[in-house]
Amino acid sequence: MYYIKTIEDRIRVPPAMFGSELEDAVQAILRERYEGRIYKDLGIILSVNNPKVVSDGMIIPGDSGAYYSVQYDALCFYPMVNEVYKAEIKEIVEFGAFASIGPFQGLLHVSQIDKEKFYYDKKAKTLSSKVLKKAIKKSDDVIVKVSTVSMKSTSSDTKIGLTMRPDGLGRPEWLEAKAAPKKEKKKEKGEEK
Repeated sequence: MYYIKTIEDRIRVPPAMFGSELEDAVQAILRERYEGRIYKDLGIILSVNNPKVVSDGMIIPGDSGAYYSVQYDALCFYPMVNEVYKAEIKEIVEFGAFASIGPFQGLLHVSQIDKEKFYYDKKAKTLSSKVLKKAIKKSDDVIVKVSTVSMKSTSSDTKIGLTMRPDGLGRPEWLEAKAAPKKEKKKEKGEEK
């Protein structure tokens, strides 16, 4: 889920930035400090906007910088369990597929692709089923649901589990095929009803 959170913080403006506009210096410091960082309770901060200095500068003896209390809006992304996303398959591996949701990649385990069993095809680099002849490959668009989230301090340590097993999820082609009305076989003349 993308959301905007207003955050209040105290920052240090170094003397090298005293010649620039205060708002510009604060914006640069906040962006460098927070953008792209992951916080367990916020998710990843994608951008810092609308910084406002809410106090006069404070100088601490022995420190040449000035300290300001600031407020800013942080655009964040935090995947929530049971949220549904349109995702792109980024990589196929023997045990499943990695799909992008927002700025993260989640694991779509082979057991979570469909109710039918899927197998890894090393030659074609796909995951496919034998009975219904379904397959997913790199660059496919899919509709997935978040099943688990373990937010850590880096994106490589953050673990997101995805599923396509519930109805209404999967490749759009699969969903269209399910929604198409089934044709009844015409009864020939003379057949009993």
